[in-house]
Amino acid sequence: MPHDTPLISTIVGGLVLAFIFGAFAHRLRMPPLVGYLIAGVLVGPHTPGYVADQSLAPELAEIGVILLMFGVGLHFSLKDLLSVRGIAVPGAIAQIAFATLLGWGLGAFMGWPTGGSLVFGLALSVASTVVLLKALQERRLVETERGRIAVGWLIVEDLAMVLALVLIPAAASIGGEGHAPVEPLSAGLSRLFGLDLGIGGMIAMTLVKVALFVALMLVFGRKLIPWTMHRIAHTGSRELFRLGVLAIALGVAFGAAKLFGVSLALGAFFAGMVLAESELSHRAAQESLPLRDAFAVLFFVSVGMLFDPNILIDKPLPILATIFIIVIGKSVAALLIVLAFKKPLGTALTISASLGQIGEFSFILAALGVELGLLPGEGRDLILAGAIISIILNPLLFFLCDRMRPLFEGAKREDVVADPAAADAIATQEETPAEDDEVHPTALGGHAILVGYGRVGSIVGQNLKSSATPFLVIEDSDKRIGELKAQGIETLMGNAVARETLDLANLSGARSIAIAIPNAFEACRIAEQARSVNPSILIVARAHSDAEVDELKHYGADTVIMGEREIGLGMVDRLAQVHHESVPYEDGHGPDTIIPADDPPPQRE
Repeated sequence: MPHDTPLISTIVGGLVLAFIFGAFAHRLRMPPLVGYLIAGVLVGPHTPGYVADQSLAPELAEIGVILLMFGVGLHFSLKDLLSVRGIAVPGAIAQIAFATLLGWGLGAFMGWPTGGSLVFGLALSVASTVVLLKALQERRLVETERGRIAVGWLIVEDLAMVLALVLIPAAASIGGEGHAPVEPLSAGLSRLFGLDLGIGGMIAMTLVKVALFVALMLVFGRKLIPWTMHRIAHTGSRELFRLGVLAIALGVAFGAAKLFGVSLALGAFFAGMVLAESELSHRAAQESLPLRDAFAVLFFVSVGMLFDPNILIDKPLPILATIFIIVIGKSVAALLIVLAFKKPLGTALTISASLGQIGEFSFILAALGVELGLLPGEGRDLILAGAIISIILNPLLFFLCDRMRPLFEGAKREDVVADPAAADAIATQEETPAEDDEVHPTALGGHAILVGYGRVGSIVGQNLKSSATPFLVIEDSDKRIGELKAQGIETLMGNAVARETLDLANLSGARSIAIAIPNAFEACRIAEQARSVNPSILIVARAHSDAEVDELKHYGADTVIMGEREIGLGMVDRLAQVHHESVPYEDGHGPDTIIPADDPPPQRE
């Protein structure tokens, strides 16, 4: 075995240090990604000690981007994407133009050429895929209206950057700076037929290839990918199914990039979106989750490796200006754009906070600009510094937006109280269902709180309803909330881990809480908060292992149901009826068993 193993050392060094500093950051009540970035700085070339392979780390990080976008596609249907095109397309284009103009102005002020200033502005205009999706997933917003708009906005930005990556080399070659066009199809036509397609031809070729890829995925991929996964699932091999999920995600992304010039992230997103139409989509998401999280960590480590801390001392004012454009300029522009489309303030604040950072495409554009001689090395350093600092500040931006929303809404009410017509309009708006996912405190008391309405929660909820027990459901899926409201069941949109959501559910006045979500980490936090707020409350939770049972009881759960144990006991009971008591076997569900109508099929181990 060779002693020089850069791949292994990069993965081990990155993950181990990310774990250490991520845990330390969490201990300090900071986002773990701050620790991941610090780990990247420590293994980078600008700090003493071990230096990870700088060519391997970005490629490993790209795998995380692919798997993350594939997972988002699994929860994001084509209908959802088309439903937000009216705001995502014009909004993203306007925001990109505004941020690019600000970046161009800063570059011109620093004496850079026009081409380099435009590349700098474009790099500051596009948000990070990983950071945006991580933020939405942590807040359970991916499946909400504001989450769909943010993801749709992100897809439009990715498409715009794909086009920019084609146009920048063409513009550099026409201006006498750089190399010939790198778009392979137009270059091949130029060689074969002697045609000079120019920028217009290259744009047309790019759009044709992207449209061809999308058409193939929607026409053939929608049938081929789900059919393939169903065939693999019927083999009964979990190992093959997991391998099939990874092969489709990575294979489609790589093929899209090589054959159609589409970004890896965009190719993976469409692969997940066509698989989402299959009932196996939930299982596919679960199987890809561990690798998705691990490689997403490597993305943040790779970003940290690129950062040179000395620039904070050498260029403080340009860095402040760059951060202002990314965090303030882009966010304010997005806020005003979303409000101009008459969307709720909560949606506008979420979109503005989501876009207040930069990431993967920014690094690619910076590298391309330096390679073509358009962007000076100073510009690349500013982009990297802006990315690091904006990613660290992004959780704070979300926190500020969450705090600002009640203040703005209160001011709005005070402004209209003297205007009878405006007051009537506000009252009418409050009487109608909210367009967004705003939540209001419950009026229930002595009730039950049900956290999660999936396969387990739906059974609990239907039994509570049939027994006339007052209860409410805390859920974060728009689709499930719509179904619950149609049944007349009170719901709260949000994540029960957040103390604010539990307060809205009147946790202190509840008699019981059933935690039906499968995530044991979140369940422990919910149980701990419930016990601290209401010491007498009955806490019932679910678990998948003996270790999870012990943890949940340690954090305050009274009763913990382990699925595998209950299934085994149920089977033993049924077998005992047949073999020892001669009870006739009944094929079907008992009269008291409630099975949800839209329940996905159970996963085969």
